Amino acid sequence: MRFDVVSLFPEMVTGAAGYGVTGRALERGIVSLAVWNPRNYTRDRHRTVDDRPYGGGPGMVMKYQPLHDAVNDARQAGLETRKVVYLSPQGRPITQNLLSEASDLAQLILIAGRYEGIDERFVELDCDEEWSLGDYVISGGELAALIVIDGVTRLLPGVLGDEESAQQDSHMDGLLDFPHFTRPEQLEESSVPDILMSGNHADIDRWRMKQALGRTWQRRPDLLKKKNLSAEQEKLLKEFIVESN
Repeated sequence: MRFDVVSLFPEMVTGAAGYGVTGRALERGIVSLAVWNPRNYTRDRHRTVDDRPYGGGPGMVMKYQPLHDAVNDARQAGLETRKVVYLSPQGRPITQNLLSEASDLAQLILIAGRYEGIDERFVELDCDEEWSLGDYVISGGELAALIVIDGVTRLLPGVLGDEESAQQDSHMDGLLDFPHFTRPEQLEESSVPDILMSGNHADIDRWRMKQALGRTWQRRPDLLKKKNLSAEQEKLLKEFIVESN
């Protein structure tokens, strides 16, 4: 899969992407990354990428032409299954389902905005979608782009050491993850649940599902409202609620 990021700070993207899961995926050639700086597409000697907003108001707005030309170069990869996404507080919330959908693409072009925003005509004419990290504002889209790249990359075949790791993450099946434990067995007054050392995989799977349901009920009840629970899951959740009282 190919990622392209349009950003005024290319080193911010390439530097952070070189670590961890994305770094290994880049080294193995599972994904590729290119960053396009709009300043390289300006047509004045000052390399101007922003201007004052029509109608007045504070701040500056990124200009259409440098962004448009940068995206056009990113499109030259010629990959048909692609999306151009503007990372914006006004966009569609980024969820695990959205990242899963994106992992089926051949190319994802991410626009990292700055200043007060970008010319709306670029969003309308050049972008397929707007995506948002959440109901808050950060200074630029680079961090959001890195989050998307990491979240999508870990879903691609061959990226994680264990193919089941991503499938057990929080939100993959609409629930939060169950709690995890490792050595030492005893830590001050807290010990690892006996069932995890029982060797009975059926009981362990049942315990983990109960904990995932219970944790979601405690921390994100809104997720449970969206999920159709099986009869067994309903039973496990009721057991958790009784045991927690």
